[in-house]
Amino acid sequence: MSGWRSESADAGTSLDAHREEPLSNGNCSVTDAAKRLQKESSCESPTWESTGSDSASASKAIPRRSSLIKDGSRAGRDRKKTVSFSSSLSEKKISSATDCIHSMVEGSELKKIRPNSRVYQRYYLLDAGLQALCWEPSKKESDKARISLASIREVRTGRNTETFRTSGVYEQISEDCAFSIIYGDIYENLDLVANSAEVANIWVTGLRYLMQYGKHALDMLASSQDSLRLGWLEQLFSSASNRQEDGAEGVCLESAVKLIQSVNPGVSSSKLEHRFKELQRVRELMEKNERVTKQDFIEVFHDFCTRPEIYFLLVQFSSNKEYLDTKDLMRFLEAEQGMAQVSEETSLKLIQSHEPSEEGRQQGYLSLDGFTSYLTSAECHLFDWEHKTVCQDMSQPLSHYYINSSHNTYLIEDQFRGPSDISGYIRALKMGCRCVEVDVWDGPNEEPVVCTGHTLSPPLALRCVIEAIGRFAFVASEYPLIICMENHCTLPQQKAMWKHLIGILGDRLYTNPPHGDSYLPSPHALRHRILLRGKKLGPSWDGEEGEVSEEDEGAEVCQRIKAANTIPQSNPHPPSKRFQLLKELSDLVTLCRSVQFVDFQTSSKNQKPWEMCSFHESLAVRLAGESPGDFVNHNKHFLSRVYPSPMRIDSSNMNPQDLWKCGCQIVSMNFQTAGLMMDLNTAWFRQNGNCGYVLRPAIMRQEVSYFSADTRDTVPGVSPQLLHVKVISGQNLPKPRGSEAKGDVVDPYVYVEIHGIPADCTERRTRTVTQNGDNPVFDESFEFQINLPELAMVRFVVLDDDFIGDEFIGQYTISLECLQPGYRHVPLQSLTGEELPHAKLFVHVALTNRRGGGKPHKRGLSVRKARKGRDYTALRDLGIRAVDEIFKTAAPLLREATDLRENMQNCVAVFRELCGVSAVANLMQCVLALSSRVSAPDGTPLLLFDLREHYPTLEPQGALPDVLRRVVSTYEMMVQASRAVMELSDGLYERILHIQTTVMEFHEKLQSLAAKEGLRGRKVSRALESFSWNITILKGQADLLKHAKAEVQENMKQVHDAALTGNLTKECRGVTRVRSQTRRGQEDKPATSSRGPLA
Repeated sequence: MSGWRSESADAGTSLDAHREEPLSNGNCSVTDAAKRLQKESSCESPTWESTGSDSASASKAIPRRSSLIKDGSRAGRDRKKTVSFSSSLSEKKISSATDCIHSMVEGSELKKIRPNSRVYQRYYLLDAGLQALCWEPSKKESDKARISLASIREVRTGRNTETFRTSGVYEQISEDCAFSIIYGDIYENLDLVANSAEVANIWVTGLRYLMQYGKHALDMLASSQDSLRLGWLEQLFSSASNRQEDGAEGVCLESAVKLIQSVNPGVSSSKLEHRFKELQRVRELMEKNERVTKQDFIEVFHDFCTRPEIYFLLVQFSSNKEYLDTKDLMRFLEAEQGMAQVSEETSLKLIQSHEPSEEGRQQGYLSLDGFTSYLTSAECHLFDWEHKTVCQDMSQPLSHYYINSSHNTYLIEDQFRGPSDISGYIRALKMGCRCVEVDVWDGPNEEPVVCTGHTLSPPLALRCVIEAIGRFAFVASEYPLIICMENHCTLPQQKAMWKHLIGILGDRLYTNPPHGDSYLPSPHALRHRILLRGKKLGPSWDGEEGEVSEEDEGAEVCQRIKAANTIPQSNPHPPSKRFQLLKELSDLVTLCRSVQFVDFQTSSKNQKPWEMCSFHESLAVRLAGESPGDFVNHNKHFLSRVYPSPMRIDSSNMNPQDLWKCGCQIVSMNFQTAGLMMDLNTAWFRQNGNCGYVLRPAIMRQEVSYFSADTRDTVPGVSPQLLHVKVISGQNLPKPRGSEAKGDVVDPYVYVEIHGIPADCTERRTRTVTQNGDNPVFDESFEFQINLPELAMVRFVVLDDDFIGDEFIGQYTISLECLQPGYRHVPLQSLTGEELPHAKLFVHVALTNRRGGGKPHKRGLSVRKARKGRDYTALRDLGIRAVDEIFKTAAPLLREATDLRENMQNCVAVFRELCGVSAVANLMQCVLALSSRVSAPDGTPLLLFDLREHYPTLEPQGALPDVLRRVVSTYEMMVQASRAVMELSDGLYERILHIQTTVMEFHEKLQSLAAKEGLRGRKVSRALESFSWNITILKGQADLLKHAKAEVQENMKQVHDAALTGNLTKECRGVTRVRSQTRRGQEDKPATSSRGPLA
């Protein structure tokens, strides 16, 4: 990945380009490549190569596309197609600090960022004695164009210094390619940008190792490095060698290949064999019965089983740089993986589970291979395992849930000529579907059949369908199953229908008459019950049969096809057909009576909670566009079912989120058709144990709330979140199915898509890694603002870059609610949803509030100035004097609540920046980063936390440099702002809720009050809308205050724990480790000395 987000002339420059014989490295002379650079680049002028257009486009959202299975093209491609015949950046994988140091001695081209935003390209390298960092060209004398390694205080990753943040090129610099060297007594900084994330990682790793071991680093490495791994590999090889029956030295080629695949099952047999034979040819060992030697085995293992990106991650947390001990692993689990209540015993248990070497398990060390095993295990899956079971409140009314629904369930292909099969019902029910469709027609021998009317699809016997439903109804979920009965039968065959339903389903059929409640029963109350949805005779009907209107979705298919070849009729909405309905069959329909939709006003006045309307796709989409707010309000009380357009003869799917955002509960999908839309549906219902029911967002359930489905801005009362995604690498990416071009070559790239409300929908893509499907490294980071997190989904799509048309490799879709933070592996799935063997993406995920990430903050901004530039959410005037007067009393409270929250969050953000960590870091990571650079020359810490106070205090232990004095003052401001939240939030919360309760007393009288004020027509509608807006704001700000208080408690707990972990505490009795809350706010055991926010 280029260090610049724009295309630069030297973006393709690799480390290998500089690996020429140095002229005289002992005097800091440089290679021929560096001398050529010196001639081409004057130190008087900065270098900046950019096309400009790509840089601008990188920050823009790419337009949404249709399903990949229907349209493989990518609209709005933001990168040109390229052909490359070169290999990756470095043929030799970096797997140790030795590799990093050797690479640094050879040198690299890096860009230097100056405080005046000028950019200089230089050639940097270590001197042969490993005592100084040198660079060329420079106006300075050779003895001044160097930094002594002994003077380096910190090596900081990312764009996390004042120079970077205030630079005019900040947005054009990749976070993953930037790093800074802090050196000298006054903490000067050298800010550098590499051409790739790999080169940046090499320098950061090597410099940190040299800081620890100085000029003796190579001696230390030679004596101790990789001892765990080498010992384990030798033992592994010896065990295989001892099993050879002929007793010959070494192992046969087949055994060596199987041995490596036992550790890394995704690696190709043919590639392993090719590599072994290549080594044998080099050593001129091409004799009969040739054996693989131990040296060959270890070398090939290193080549195929070493992942540099995981090694670089390991050394970030390792105090040894070659393995993690229990404390190192504990820091990683708490700071990066979001785990709570981690102890050394927890770390040791993980080591025992994943460390392959016996020595490592005995010593409590996790080697690179053990760390790789842990990161690729189920424990580091992107999907949060708590969502594998039902984790939502299931006691709310049925209309408050999204319900997994199938359309034409009996079909296994398209709906016009496709075959019907019982397996369609079995598959759907096993996938967690809770609403199936049964389209019943008269059949032969007085036996009704199931099929799509007016099409060529073959019929199924109704009895067989009901038997399959009865058998599999509750295999995947105990919650109620809805059967949508489309009845087209005559009375005799309706009698047969009734007998089959009663005889097969029996007591599981819910036939209790509805109560007069204003809401439906809950899924919990209806467990193991089957509900029939269909037409129903009036409650006063006492005959054996009666007449009702017919619903025939299947007929619409033929009508639409015929309409294309006929003259339009004068009446576009002819009256519905009528048919006779058996009373016994009518009585089976209770909670899901089908009624015709007229308009929202009619439904509001006349519709009962147990009545539901069905909308065809085009009507539902039109209503969502014209009356999004009314549609949401309608669905707060009534079930709505949406079925695909009859013109989808190929059984393609609509986008379910277009209807979910309006609150539609039952969006019927063609389960038999794979693609983007079914990926979204499957992933969405996975978030609640795949039980078929997902609780809708709170703003869609509250009696009085304001939400518009087509919003392209922030949602009132909802705090936006920032999603940070770093796509690090891929593993074992297969060739696209059916692809015949390019042989076995794969040129992968990754799209990260966000699906949700219109304001959230966007996508970003990585660069293409040419000719590497085995272990492509992307190392690219993206940031997305999520305005309605409860409705957002993330989709990773891997494609093969090809001139003819980019082909699908794999995808994974997940609800935002199910994301686990930290370093995670993403198992890729095929077009049809099956998991691709061993194919994964390696990513890092973090979710922060909007103030906690994004662009850097202006340093030294006072609270007063911050308030002047702050946006406050405004309440709206209704034009009803009595109500407006009450709302006006809330305005100062809302401003105070906003100030409390944002002052605290601003202070945390500035403290984070001073600690030199990224915008996604939590306070634990801040303090741990601080602990690595607050030592005096004699090793004593310059700063210590006193944990005996209500809030941890940060106390200087002597004279401090300016940068640490700023850290202390900023921390004090953060504590002060946090204390204000804790002390004032409860009172504000109660006062805001009191105003809300008072004004809600006017809710039922708004119409009459508006009439008294002389409001008519649209002004009345606008007043009602403004009332809902204001109530939503009040509720939202009250909830945000509660969240802010919880955030402060969590922050202080993290500071407390990190101070203990980083050995930055004053010696005091009674201080114990305070466990952070889990991500879901579950309280942990209190500390013995906790008071205030730690209580």
